[in-house]
Amino acid sequence: MSVKTKMAVTVALTLGCLHGANAETVLNVATAGDQNMVDYVKTWLGPKFEAAHPGVKVQVVGTGPGDAGSNKIIEKLTAQEQSGAKTWDIDVAVVHQAAGGQLVEKGLLENYRQAVKTGTMTTAENARNALGVNVDGYVMPMFLSQTAIAYNSDLINTPPKSYDELVQWSEKNPKAFGYNGIKNGMSGVSFVVGWMYAYGTPAERLTALPYDKGVEKAWGPAWAKLKEFNKNITFTPGNAGTLDMLSRGEITMGPVWVDMFYSWKDQGKLPPSIKLALIAPGMPGQPMYYVVPAKAAQAKLAQAFIELATSPEIQAEGIVKQFNWYPGIDAKYVKGALDDATWQKLFAEISPEALAENGKSFPIKPFFDDIKEGYESQVSN
Repeated sequence: MSVKTKMAVTVALTLGCLHGANAETVLNVATAGDQNMVDYVKTWLGPKFEAAHPGVKVQVVGTGPGDAGSNKIIEKLTAQEQSGAKTWDIDVAVVHQAAGGQLVEKGLLENYRQAVKTGTMTTAENARNALGVNVDGYVMPMFLSQTAIAYNSDLINTPPKSYDELVQWSEKNPKAFGYNGIKNGMSGVSFVVGWMYAYGTPAERLTALPYDKGVEKAWGPAWAKLKEFNKNITFTPGNAGTLDMLSRGEITMGPVWVDMFYSWKDQGKLPPSIKLALIAPGMPGQPMYYVVPAKAAQAKLAQAFIELATSPEIQAEGIVKQFNWYPGIDAKYVKGALDDATWQKLFAEISPEALAENGKSFPIKPFFDDIKEGYESQVSN
């Protein structure tokens, strides 16, 4: 049996065993993402829910990082639907943005958001639109992971406010800007997507249906401009590599994930002089979604779990303080539950208003594929 097959069987067996726990009432949670996502539910959020609901046991299983982890959940729910089961093994799932849209399109989710008290606390576009799919009512964002430009404030008094200003700065400061292209990390991919929003096609078009292959015909000048820009920059090994090179002074500026940036700062791996800016017309980020399967065995408990998970207090203590993520609900609801120091750390450099204006979604999948293929054929060659 191949390693890949063994991993698939392991995940399938784990998901299949969710329903069989020995407890009075079991709430089964499946989450895509890294191990920290599992640990968050298992050791922190789950116990809080159990304390508020005596006799309920929260059982969580991780399905793996990235889209592959979300796809395992799609496959499980699809199989259960096809089996004709009256109830399904997963009560709450945490999935990536693209998977949220796919689950809605397949009719595998319950429209529940209006039934939870916190449902009105999210007004973000990503709570309604998942890469071109209308998911309004079917999802609650757990958090938003955003990219931005990190820079050394000891060397840059006024950071660029736009891609235009960044290009001009890079021409005057060759090799001082660094990113990883579209290899080994999504921070570089995000920078390229933002570049295409600036010089190719606006985000409003690339993040919405309908898809039109002909749109990319206008991207030639944007690719040529990026290829020229890349002559003045330093390529980094990946997400962590960009931060590492910033910390050692090998580059002065580069795109990073905001949560990863603040985690490095908390660990003393970045000097205080490294700060953030979110340049116009914007850079993409993505949420993780809480969803309830259409035939969840414990649908009402699932809604209560999500209501707790997206409450201002839990968003403040768990999402912001523990992980340095932006909250899934609107920031104004979380501010009162945070101490001033935490609020200032997360929002002093990129305000909620700037995040709303310049925090964009990734393109819908076919446009996203066109961008990655265009970079490989017209910039990397």
